Amino acid sequence: MLLNFDIHVHSWYSADATDSPEELILAARRAGLHGIAITDHDNCQVHDYLQKRGLERPDGRPVDDFLILPGTEVSTAEGHLLCIGATLPTLRGEPSANVLEQIQKRGAIAIPAHPFDGWRAGIPSQILDSLPLTTIETFNAAVTSPIFNLKAKEYARRRSLAATAASDAHHASSVATAFISLELDEFSLNAVLHALRNPAAIHRTERYLTLRQAIQKHLANWFRFLKQKKPSSLSTHTSSTPIS
Repeated sequence: MLLNFDIHVHSWYSADATDSPEELILAARRAGLHGIAITDHDNCQVHDYLQKRGLERPDGRPVDDFLILPGTEVSTAEGHLLCIGATLPTLRGEPSANVLEQIQKRGAIAIPAHPFDGWRAGIPSQILDSLPLTTIETFNAAVTSPIFNLKAKEYARRRSLAATAASDAHHASSVATAFISLELDEFSLNAVLHALRNPAAIHRTERYLTLRQAIQKHLANWFRFLKQKKPSSLSTHTSSTPIS
């Protein structure tokens, strides 16, 4: 079965994002996604929050036909590295090789986020060359220049790495701007992780943020004080519609 996921999304547990986990889930369902990875910067608080509210299962199974993938975006010493499939202690500032080792010890996948984009802490090629990667983000909808996505695609081709696309959404309206469709044998975290290591199992939908979305993302820090960290009253059980 072919299922749709956005595996690089931020909730208000990231200092530069503004929307609640419930709002992200609702937006993803409306966009026709089957799951998201919430990858907040240098913390995994959102996953405790969602598990306590019954919206994320610790066994890696979907809730009401929607799968939350545990994860985080680690600010390593050399740049940003996504952990998909597990939670981590705070590893901010650690060498990327050490962070990758901790990710792989947990059976999760390390994915360099917006690589080559030095404006957004992308890991440079000389460091990437030293990392035992299986997967890399080759399309980031919020990248500062399309050239960085092109460089990431060429790098993935050269190393025969699995290539992903994601929105890097910092507010709900950007969820599913870019996403991946995975060929899965079952609807579970383990099946997703297996597919993410297989280049042939990943189909990418690549769209950039609109100008309005990009401005909203960059202004998110300034308006964050208007949001409050409290459970949203939004229902997450909204029927999805097909992605156009």
